[in-house]
Amino acid sequence: MLLVLLAAIVGISMAAPLIRLSHATPLVIATWRLFFSMAFIAAVLVPTRGWTQWKRLDRRGMALALGAGIMLAAHFWSWTASVDMTSVAASVVLVNTQPVIVALISVVWLKEAPTGRQWIGIALAMAGACVVTFGDLRPAAGGAAGSRALLGDGLALGGGVAAALYYLVGRRLRQTLDIWPYVALVYGACFVTLLGICIATRAPVLPQPGREYAIFAALAAGPMLLGHTGLNWALKYLPAYVVNVTALGEPVGATLIAALIPSIREVPSALTLVGGVLVLAGLVLAVARAAAATPEEIGVPDAA
Repeated sequence: MLLVLLAAIVGISMAAPLIRLSHATPLVIATWRLFFSMAFIAAVLVPTRGWTQWKRLDRRGMALALGAGIMLAAHFWSWTASVDMTSVAASVVLVNTQPVIVALISVVWLKEAPTGRQWIGIALAMAGACVVTFGDLRPAAGGAAGSRALLGDGLALGGGVAAALYYLVGRRLRQTLDIWPYVALVYGACFVTLLGICIATRAPVLPQPGREYAIFAALAAGPMLLGHTGLNWALKYLPAYVVNVTALGEPVGATLIAALIPSIREVPSALTLVGGVLVLAGLVLAVARAAAATPEEIGVPDAA
C-alpha cells in the first residue's frame, strides 16, 4: 500500500512541470493526456474483458461514474490553465486544498460536520491560501500580471473542488468495480467531455509537434497512470480523506522539480513558501484522524 501511494505522489508531482514545458493550450494538453491514457487502459481492459464489470452498476451508479468523469475533465482543464497563469507552487498548493473542500461539502451533501479540530485546520489552510494569493496580488500594482496570477489561483481552487467531488464518487464506486474497469469508465467520460469541448471551440488538437506528443505521453504515463490510477486504487481500501492527504505530497514534489529543471528554474517566493506551509499544516490538522475512521464515520459508505 505504502509503495503504491509513494509512487502515486511521484507521478502526480510530475504534472505541473510537464504542463509548463508544453506550448499547447490547456484544453489540448488535457485532451491528449486522456487520449494516451485511454489507449493504454484499452490495451489492458479489452483482453481481460474487464468492461463486463460495468453491468454491476445500476443507473445511479453509472450516472455517478459519468459525473465523476465530467468532474475530472473540469479539474484537468481548470488546473492545467492555472499552471500557465500563476506559479507552479501556488497552483499545486491551491488545487490540493481538496481535503478541506471534501470536509466543507460533507456538511451539506453528507450531512456530517467536521470536528472542532478539523475546523481549526480548515481555517489555517484557508489562511495559507490567502497568503499564497496575496503573493500573486503584489505585482498587480504594476499591471495585469497580478490579475492573471489571481485568475490562475482561482482556477486552481476550482480544480480542487472538481477533484474533491471526483474522489468522493471514486470512494463509493471502487467498492463495486476493480481498478481498470473503474478508471476506464471515468477516464473515458473525461476524455469524451474534453474532446467534445475541443470540437465545440475548434481547439487546435491536430497537428502537434513531436515534442508535444512526447510531453502528452509523459503526462499519461506519470501523472495519470502512475499518479491518479494509484490514488484510485487506494480509494478501495482507504477513506477519501486519507487519499487526499497522500496527494499533499504533490506541492513539495512539483515545486522541487520545477526549481531543478533548467528550462523552468522557478524558485518559489517567500510568501508562496509561507502560505504553502500554512496550507499543508492546516490540511494535515483537518484530516489527521481520517486514517482511523471508518467509511461510515466520514460519511462515505462502503457499498455503491
